[in-house]
Amino acid sequence: MILELRIYTVKPGTVNQVLEASGTVAREIRGGDNYGKLEGHWSTEIGTLNQYVHLWSYQDLPTMLRLRKELSAKQEWKEQYIPLIRPHLLRQSVTLLNPVIDMKSPEGENNFHELRSYELKPGAAIEWSRRMAKTMPVREKYSKNLGLWVNIAPNPNRVTHLWSYSSWEERNQARKGSQADPEWKEFLSYARPLMEAMESMILTPSPWSPRK
Repeated sequence: MILELRIYTVKPGTVNQVLEASGTVAREIRGGDNYGKLEGHWSTEIGTLNQYVHLWSYQDLPTMLRLRKELSAKQEWKEQYIPLIRPHLLRQSVTLLNPVIDMKSPEGENNFHELRSYELKPGAAIEWSRRMAKTMPVREKYSKNLGLWVNIAPNPNRVTHLWSYSSWEERNQARKGSQADPEWKEFLSYARPLMEAMESMILTPSPWSPRK
């Protein structure tokens, strides 16, 4: 499996229009998950604002490339969907992700999600992610992990992970508790010397997101 993380930066005040067009018009043209399985559909709450974030899964890279090509060739896509969003788009980024553990769904709804991405020293990402996956049950005593990936492109020295929280207080308590946990601290003693940069985005699921 391969995942495609797409982040679209849009003009201020238009993110809800883009989300709705993607969640309704685009989904109808796609026929649901016929052109890739939608794993998440969000807007940014903290981090760079005015961003629409969507996550797709595919069997493999050739399948992804074939389905993207077929979708972009559809007349309905070009005539009904693209004109709705293109006037609002400022920038687009695409990141390909290789799953380290299976994706999970959050408990209940009305959650917010945190997408974290760590830049590691060259060559460290695969072993780093394996050790994190092995220690994940310790970290999940405090909050729900939804996914862990090694970036394939454009930067193979990054690890990306997704977390779910029901409230900001839960997040604060989870981070406080995990930072004090001896087993998690042992992992951090290995992990931190290999980390060169950290980024975090707080995401709000849209009404069309399969993960809320």
